[in-house]
Amino acid sequence: MRRVAIIGSGGTGKSTLATLVSQRTGLPVVHLDPLFWRREWTQAPRDESLRDFDAVIARDRWILDGNFLVGQSGKEDARFGRTDTVIFVDPPRTTCLWRVLRRLVRDRNALRPDLPEGCTERLDFSFLRWVWSYPQTTRPRVLELLERIHQRVDTYRLFSRADVKRFLDSL
Repeated sequence: MRRVAIIGSGGTGKSTLATLVSQRTGLPVVHLDPLFWRREWTQAPRDESLRDFDAVIARDRWILDGNFLVGQSGKEDARFGRTDTVIFVDPPRTTCLWRVLRRLVRDRNALRPDLPEGCTERLDFSFLRWVWSYPQTTRPRVLELLERIHQRVDTYRLFSRADVKRFLDSL
């Protein structure tokens, strides 16, 4: 395990899991949000984001925290072509939505280390809609991806906190 991608809906605990895996393995965590967003949630220029992303995945060791490029052919292959481990955190959508809302209340207007500089937690209905629709829209693409790569990449699908604990205990 040298190049790990942690993916899943918002509110699954990807950033927390990335930190815990890093503590056990010594792999550096790379949060993808800062590569794709700028101050006050302004989208970064795509060519700049992809250049920064390519520089990250060219490194020998990393944990990628985030969903960018899942379901985008071409770049998806670049991301997962170097990955040796994919962890798909996949709790029920109600759990994800609850965690997003709890985080919003807890961290409202706070800066988080996994967010881009100048970006705070905020109520964003398009993000809530994405979390709610994730099982119908994004999950099928993730499952297709895992099916395509599972013979050359270690894949894990974690549904619950108990699954996460078992995974961490196995490291």
